Amino acid sequence: MNTVTLSSVLLELFNGQHLQSKQQLAMPLLTVNEDGYPHQAMVSVGEVIATDSNHLRLALWEGTTTTGNIIRTGQALLTLVWQGVSYALRLSLTPLPALPEATYARARFVATIEHIREDTAKYATLTSGITIELHQAENVLERWQHTLQELLQ
Repeated sequence: MNTVTLSSVLLELFNGQHLQSKQQLAMPLLTVNEDGYPHQAMVSVGEVIATDSNHLRLALWEGTTTTGNIIRTGQALLTLVWQGVSYALRLSLTPLPALPEATYARARFVATIEHIREDTAKYATLTSGITIELHQAENVLERWQHTLQELLQ
């Protein structure tokens, strides 16, 4: 199925709440390098928040290849598997102003959803995508909470 708005399932995933129950999810964020090759980074629910059904905000580490690619092209593809469905979100991104008082300095972007592809297989059930186990989960979850609050400023 193809759409341009976040489903209720994705809105709940990216609502910035109950991070502890979502902490295992890692999502590839794909951009294109200057040489035209794909570049993959990983983001978490602590770095992505929905502001409505058509927009996300992303917090990325400053000075990374991914951040540079987004600044240069204004485009990215966010992919994930959640609740048995594979998603690919095509995003147009615009930088947000820096927050001088941010707890964790990040490059911040507002992302307009251009296209969402939902994919399932009739012959199989997707059981997971990329999952992680956090080291020092309490510290990471606290950082994520600060990051998401700052994304909404």
